[in-house]
Amino acid sequence: MIEEGFAVQGRGPVFIMTTVVAAVIERDGRILIGQRKRTGQHPLKWEFPGGKVEAGEEPEAAVVRELEEELAIRARVDREIMRYEYQYPGRAPILLIFYRVTEFAGEPESLDFEQIAWVARATLSDYDFLEGDAEFIRSYEENTVK
Repeated sequence: MIEEGFAVQGRGPVFIMTTVVAAVIERDGRILIGQRKRTGQHPLKWEFPGGKVEAGEEPEAAVVRELEEELAIRARVDREIMRYEYQYPGRAPILLIFYRVTEFAGEPESLDFEQIAWVARATLSDYDFLEGDAEFIRSYEENTVK
């Protein structure tokens, strides 16, 4: 089980590391991405559906919960495909964990996004994604992540 976070100490403020999960939902050779709403952090940036892991929650369970909340689908997580740490300037570091999802019940609905889109793997870099997703997208487009 992953804890809610841990302190990262050094000179300056103490940050708590948050674990964030992202679902790489594949269907018919396309990937589902969502565009953040106009209001809030990172307006209109594209991202993979997902979100923060809650205290006491397993990351895979967080993926299932987030997909129900954001897209109204019941997903079956295939496997973890990549993880790394990222820190936005002036923010606490996050641990990003990407999961492959190929099976789900229901048709995705945009419940928490400006819009959603099914896009080809090779075109992901054409979208204005969150900076934290850049490393994953590079690896994924180059087929170094399976």
